[in-house]
Amino acid sequence: MKKWLMDILACPIDKHHPLELHVFEEKDEIVEGLLVCPKCNRFYPIIEEIPHMLPDELREKNEDVEFLKKYKEKIPEKILKEGKPFNLGAG
Repeated sequence: MKKWLMDILACPIDKHHPLELHVFEEKDEIVEGLLVCPKCNRFYPIIEEIPHMLPDELREKNEDVEFLKKYKEKIPEKILKEGKPFNLGAG
């Protein structure tokens, strides 16, 4: 994902802008990372340079949970425990 996209990307659920960006791997572009909406606490993974910004009903729980587990040392605690639509919190 190109960094300039941060100027135009908004949360698809509540339209909040700007989103928070957490970069896990970067080359010419952001290869792996996370976009977070501070308003609704939703996260959107960046996988292989593509931001996955789907509405909740189209997201794959297994994929999102595996992403959270893979990068749990780099993801903010609030997203790990309370992120939407899925998280690693108890329950």
